Amino acid sequence: MTTSMGDQGWFSEEAATFGDRLAGAREAAGHSQATLAKQLGVKTITMQAWENDLKEPRANRLTMLSGMLGVSLVWLMTGEGEGPEEPTTLQTDDADIAVILGQMRKLRTEMTKAAQDMGRLEKQLRLILRS
Repeated sequence: MTTSMGDQGWFSEEAATFGDRLAGAREAAGHSQATLAKQLGVKTITMQAWENDLKEPRANRLTMLSGMLGVSLVWLMTGEGEGPEEPTTLQTDDADIAVILGQMRKLRTEMTKAAQDMGRLEKQLRLILRS
């Protein structure tokens, strides 16, 4: 097991979020969001919120996730330690897909941050307008 997913860009230590690591580990373990959510006893929408970094699971669910996905709890939270195994037999098309997925995750992270910044600026503007 490794701390990153190699050249696919799935878990760039600089850009990966909890949601990115969760989604990648889930995919590497061969689970769909719906299947893993059902096994954890949560709704699929909850799993989606975790993977989109909109919510975070409680400690008991984190422990269950790390065990079910075969990754360390520390890796799931920080990206350090034992993560999912690197894919060993990627076809050319699979490698292209992996690169695109990595780029999409990075873009999603950037968009989430931009949306948070936009909300903060909107709040500041409303306070100024009320003055």
